[in-house]
Amino acid sequence: MTVYFTKDHEWVRVEGDTGTVGITDYAQGQLGDVVYVELPEIGRTVSQGDELAVVESVKAASEVYAPVSGEVVEVNDALNGEPGLVNSGAEGEGWFARVRLSDAAELDALMTEAAYKDYVASLA
Repeated sequence: MTVYFTKDHEWVRVEGDTGTVGITDYAQGQLGDVVYVELPEIGRTVSQGDELAVVESVKAASEVYAPVSGEVVEVNDALNGEPGLVNSGAEGEGWFARVRLSDAAELDALMTEAAYKDYVASLA
């Protein structure tokens, strides 16, 4: 199980041919209290960089971009009733969707956890 990160602060945890997608702890901290999450439809096909979901906080609405291409095979319905899970568990319980990867080579364009930490440190 490997986790990859984007410069837009999404993560994808890859297990087999499926990636679980969410936003990073850094991103939820920038957003503030999350009040609503719009999840993608199961069966929808996304390309890397496409809008996958929308997260709304008391500060702003932000798009969540697909870090990988593929088909949405599951969404985190718990967020519909409890969007605050994004704040309390951004890189755990607060995941958005699971995507069956159509091109594993796309992972090469993403950052490792160490590279992402360096990237976030450079933003300060």
